[in-house]
Amino acid sequence: MADHSFLDWPFLSEAHHDLAGHVRGFAEESFGSGGFLHHGDIDAECRDILAGLADAGITRYAVPVAYGGATETLDVRSLCLVREHLAYRSGLADFVFAMQGLGSGTISLFGSDAQKSAYLPDVAAGKKIAAFALTEPDAGSDVSALALSAQRDGDGFVLNGEKTFISNGGIADFYVVFARTGEAPGARGISAFIVDADNPGLKTAERIETIAPHPLARLAFTDCHVDEDALIGEAGSGFKYAMSTLDVFRSTVAAAALGFARRALDEALGRAQSRQLFGGTLSDLQGVQSQLADMALNIDASALLIYRAAWAKDSGAPRVTREAAMAKLFSTETAQTAIDTAVQIFGGLGVTKGSVPEALYREIRALRIYEGASEVQKLVIAKQILGGG
Repeated sequence: MADHSFLDWPFLSEAHHDLAGHVRGFAEESFGSGGFLHHGDIDAECRDILAGLADAGITRYAVPVAYGGATETLDVRSLCLVREHLAYRSGLADFVFAMQGLGSGTISLFGSDAQKSAYLPDVAAGKKIAAFALTEPDAGSDVSALALSAQRDGDGFVLNGEKTFISNGGIADFYVVFARTGEAPGARGISAFIVDADNPGLKTAERIETIAPHPLARLAFTDCHVDEDALIGEAGSGFKYAMSTLDVFRSTVAAAALGFARRALDEALGRAQSRQLFGGTLSDLQGVQSQLADMALNIDASALLIYRAAWAKDSGAPRVTREAAMAKLFSTETAQTAIDTAVQIFGGLGVTKGSVPEALYREIRALRIYEGASEVQKLVIAKQILGGG
């Protein structure tokens, strides 16, 4: 089983230790060894998982305590622990929890009291599915290039344009949407809005299938009217809000990768110690021992980077851009390598559909892209160290 000694590190409190045990127990009971197997209707499966997470009180960690949450503010260490332990058992369960947090995160951080009261309690209770709509066909890593427009119109705004690769697209109850309002060029002319899924100007234009099944869609906004009270915070501050939200949740992507890597190591260990060949087991071979050692080394290094970034944010750092970028870059890249190693150790079984290594191989790939691709994380880190940030 995965090494849990990291829970005793000074980054984490007794409450975090208890939370990890609770989530681990929930995930083991709910998913067992079959959490990476899916049976057709992913939308329904996501709704079922969300109900289970809500019943277990886990979705409460996605919002502040004043609105039905479990912690006074968004506690990044708690978010990371939940994602790590869910990802170990089920990539889809990790996805469902993550989107409740990311999808409502901008409201938690910058929304008005009325907005928080209207949405966050239902997010915590699993009654509303949240989504974060930032990416566009021609604006992914370069958020400042987004083109979806929001023009003032009497008592509100009218949105026109598209979003794509939107997680929970097609099943969300509301979207936090970033649109160009034009107060200034580039990043300074973007605002954030809450758009309910039943708005007649919003349509799911296309469902997008990926190698690891998740609800994903392209959204079309056509003369989509929202009232003034749908605007989050100040007009023109949307880019800052998006980056601050990602600053909180980027470390949690790394934590999900860590959960996948821990599962890959455990699967590889089991296989190496049981597979007989050449008069012994795979684990007797020095080459395999070296591979397992590399996996363990990178897992511990990932955990240190992740919980350093999370601890720094929870301790009051206004931004952890450098720390979160390092955690995401290193953890997702090394998890990809660890999972590839597990596939190799499993041999033909590792690429057999339905095996855990095969499922992990599909799950990990997107994490190196979303919430800032690895290449972008390197630019972020370089900018931080060159600028003395």
